[in-house]
Amino acid sequence: MNLAYIFAGQGSQAVGMGKEFFEQSKLSREMFAKAGDRIGVDFEDLIFGENEKLNETAYTQPAILLIQMIAYKNFRAECPDLSPKYFLGHSLGEFSALCATGAIDFEDAIELVHKRGLYMQEACEAIEAGMMAIVGLDDATVEKICEDAQKDGKKVWPANYNQDGQLVVAGLKPDLASLEQVFKDAGAKRALLLNMSVASHCALLESAVEKLAPLMESYIKESFEAPIISNVTTKPYSTKAEAIELLKQQLTSPVRYKQSILAIADEVDTAVEFGNGVVLKGLNRRIAKSLKTLNIATPEQLDKVKEEIC
Repeated sequence: MNLAYIFAGQGSQAVGMGKEFFEQSKLSREMFAKAGDRIGVDFEDLIFGENEKLNETAYTQPAILLIQMIAYKNFRAECPDLSPKYFLGHSLGEFSALCATGAIDFEDAIELVHKRGLYMQEACEAIEAGMMAIVGLDDATVEKICEDAQKDGKKVWPANYNQDGQLVVAGLKPDLASLEQVFKDAGAKRALLLNMSVASHCALLESAVEKLAPLMESYIKESFEAPIISNVTTKPYSTKAEAIELLKQQLTSPVRYKQSILAIADEVDTAVEFGNGVVLKGLNRRIAKSLKTLNIATPEQLDKVKEEIC
């Protein structure tokens, strides 16, 4: 069996995620405490309580990474001899992949993605930044509309290639809003402005790259259990230098998730998605039908996956 271990990005968070692991696993409670101590956040309150902070980028990112790594660490404790051919993440999830492959320590990863979220917020706080989901158009049409808009001085870029007919664009909210009817006239079923104040994976985040680079230099190590598939290039990498360069580019380049899955579909027959939800499982089903995807968000799901592949 050829495996890929995969991790979703922002949007996969939910109040109460990881609670079963927290209640049933000493390791999980210890990871909550270590993550909280590192960045001064009460993760029990953040994740299990009812508050809006969980949807603020600076807190969403470490919360998602925490729950993903709890699912992953509990799985590896049960199946220590099972290694993947590749690790893969969607946007933020690529940092979870970096942690899972051993190239960054857990607590360092928590701080790194917390700062990543802060720097993204800072880059966008003085501008009306946002993102828009386009459904029902092919990639080339969306790209052409963005290119034409850029020639007219608008700041809009393709940001997430999720699956055929689903592409998210990022930029300034007024510019995105001005293109809603253009996308629909071109045949889009939906052109929906998302409830976000950050424009991920576009040129508006250039200032965040400069701030994040020194932290990556300090924390990333030359220790990769298996290669990571880059969001930027869709190719594997397994060195510190490559990781730093590609993760810098990732902030201002589109996430090519669909292309990444297609790039490994002939080499991998089973993917395991760690953390809350089944976002990537759903995408994979529509991208590459031959790729079976399992998910681990609870101890019960862990037991089922263990029976199937360990």
